Amino acid sequence: MSGAKTRAPELRVQKWIDQDGRSIAAPLKLADLGTGPKILFAFQHWCNGCHSHGFPTLQKLHRALSSKGVGFAAIQTVFEGGHENTFEKLRVAQLKYELPIAFGHDEAPSGARFPTFMKDYRTRGTPWFAVIDANGQIVYSDFHLNADWLVTALEQE
Repeated sequence: MSGAKTRAPELRVQKWIDQDGRSIAAPLKLADLGTGPKILFAFQHWCNGCHSHGFPTLQKLHRALSSKGVGFAAIQTVFEGGHENTFEKLRVAQLKYELPIAFGHDEAPSGARFPTFMKDYRTRGTPWFAVIDANGQIVYSDFHLNADWLVTALEQE
């Protein structure tokens, strides 16, 4: 993978469920996702693009890369629609897409407009993918991710 790299900020998301839907101590740290590359997926439950493109891409990546040391987390960034994008919807999505990974719920801190992940990773909405290499550098951060390209790129590292 190429392009300008920046250090991945530590996660500040305060509410998480583990791969079995149980609440876990927060915040989850990047190191909790392993020592290899990491794929972070930002979504909103009510986002049509998240369901039509984002989650299917995440499923494909997880199937191809989870056994190869790649860590995964999905983060619901609640920057609008808090009545629909609730903590309880994390488990709904986790089960629907059969993704045994940590899911976080990121609401904007008091007085802030955007959730911590959006601010720290400079996302512009959902669905959003951030890819972090094994050295902790962000190597990709954008709306659409070509799963086949990423699988090939990670296999070449």
